[in-house]
Parts: sequence; C-alpha cells; structure tokens
Amino acid sequence: MTEFARRRLVAIIRVLLVFQTGIVLTGGIVRVTGSGLGCPTWPECVEGSYTPVEEQIEGFNAWIEFGNRLLTFALVLACALSILAVLISRRKDLRLLVLGQFAGIFGQAILGGITVLTDLHPATVAAHFILSIILIAGAQSLLTKAKNEYEWKKLEKNTLHLLARSHVLLTFAVIVVGTIVTGSGPHAGDVTSPRFGLDERTISWLHADLVIALLGLSLAYIISSTTPSTTKRLLKYFFLISLLQGTLGYIQYFLGLPEVIVALHILGSTLVWISAWKVWLSVSRQPKRVS
Repeated sequence: MTEFARRRLVAIIRVLLVFQTGIVLTGGIVRVTGSGLGCPTWPECVEGSYTPVEEQIEGFNAWIEFGNRLLTFALVLACALSILAVLISRRKDLRLLVLGQFAGIFGQAILGGITVLTDLHPATVAAHFILSIILIAGAQSLLTKAKNEYEWKKLEKNTLHLLARSHVLLTFAVIVVGTIVTGSGPHAGDVTSPRFGLDERTISWLHADLVIALLGLSLAYIISSTTPSTTKRLLKYFFLISLLQGTLGYIQYFLGLPEVIVALHILGSTLVWISAWKVWLSVSRQPKRVS
C-alpha cells in the first residue's frame, strides 16, 4: 500500500468520524429547539411526503428535523466511501470495523424511527445518543488503525490495567448519566414529549459528582509511574477537554440551561469521549508485529 493510498484512506475515514460526531450535534440542536417532532412520522416527514410540506408544518421546526435526517444520508455516503476505500486498500484488518459502522448506522435509522414513533420517549432518545457514542468509538478505532496497524495487547492485572479500564468505563458512565439528566430536564425535543420524572437537581449533582471523580481518576492516571508517556500526553488533553466540559456544564446549570450552551455541551461530550477512547486505544493496542 503506497503512502498516497494510505493518506487517502485516512482522510476518508476522518470524514466519517467527523460526520458521526456532527450528527450528534445536529441531533442536539433538534432537541434544544423543540424540533424533535417537526417531522411527526417516519420514514416520511409528513404523511405522503419525505420532505416538509408548507401546508402541514409550522415555523422552521420541520426543516431543522429534516436537516438532521439529511445529514444521515451524508453519513451513509461517508460510510460507503470508507467501505470502498478499505476494499481498494486490501486492508482486511479494517473490514470488520468499517462494516460495523454500516450496521450501526442502519441500526440508528431504525432507532431514530422508533424515537419519533414513541413521541421522543427519553429512553429511546438516550439509546439513540449512546449508540452514536459507540459508533464514534468504532470510527476512532478505524481511523487509528488506518494510520498505524495495531493488534490487541494483553493488559496484565496491575495498576495500569485498573486505571485504564476504570478510566474508559467511568467516562462512559458519565455520558450515560448525562443522558438521564437530559431525559429529566426541560429540553425534551417537543413540548408534548414524556420525561423520566426524576428530580433534576439530584440527577444533575450525581452527574457532576461522577465528573469530579473522573477528573480525579485522570490525575491519578497521569501521575502513575506505570502509565506510558504517550498515554500521559493523551491524558493531559483529555483532562483539559473534560475540565472545560465540566465548566460548561456548571455554567449551563446555573444559567437555566440556555439552548446554545446546551448544544455546545452536547458537542463537548463527544469530544470528551473521543479523547477518552484514544487514551484507551493507546494502552490496549500495540503496533502489529511483522512476522
């Protein structure tokens, strides 16, 4: 495989990762603008039409939701190009990962339909977001492997093993609890959508406590003598991004969850997760040995 071909492959997969992240942001915009049921049916936008019909919609909500659906097609195209690039490159080690992206996007389309048909029930909205997080991790793994071939590295059950697993699992837990905060808060995506019914203050502070625990764990991970230097560098980026994200979380809470800051917080959650996953890859994978 030539260097040009490798760079082309990496560039295409990077676009896939950007779209996987971008669709989370647009989905967040749909929610904070109350446009979740702008297109009240699925797969059509309104009955008898896949696009918004002026006589059947009010305002721009339908167009916001329709725009999010259109981005899904762009994501599908990026995935198709990634599959083609992987096949052309003859990188058999990338095939399972890229096909996983295709399967996940297909699953997202079905889950998105269920979300609309259940009137944006917070459980389906949360599942929709969590599946996106999983797909983002897969896209990041695909990108990392496209840059440099790697293989699984067996972690010994020592301090590094404990820190590495705890870090990625706690990051995931923070994100999951964040979806519960969302499902209990005011930005339901539509005024008629159901809520979890949990106390917003209690669940928000639980989320904040987990973030503080994650920052503390990250510091312990950084100063540990067992942590490789490459991982420490990635952890410093993670800590900075998480600190900014946590600050943004407190700001949005005390300002009463303004839409723009909520949307930025949603974007920040994906950046935190990508950073955490890169940290995990740095300790759980190793350069592929040439036999």
